[in-house]
Amino acid sequence: MDILQTEEKIVRMLKTVYDPEIPVNVYDLGLIYRIDLQENGDLIVDMTLTAPNCPLADYIVEDVKMKLEAVESVKNVTVNLVFEPAWNKDLMSEEAKLELGFL
Repeated sequence: MDILQTEEKIVRMLKTVYDPEIPVNVYDLGLIYRIDLQENGDLIVDMTLTAPNCPLADYIVEDVKMKLEAVESVKNVTVNLVFEPAWNKDLMSEEAKLELGFL
């Protein structure tokens, strides 16, 4: 397994997951804190949400898990929802800030 190529596929797949309330993907929003791909294909992702009480949390986490399970070479996916450090707009990519009018 080429870990670098697989990680690129993981990032591309994460960019297809959106919070239905925000027109920017979870990766560019800065909601993905850690991508840990093991040699055996196990994948651990730490992610957060823009607000801890997001009513769509289960939907978004399940969408991330399902899409990452579809990535070739990925065997088992664990998505950890974390709230430390707290998310803030400084974690967004430049593209996301532009899209949402923060630049």
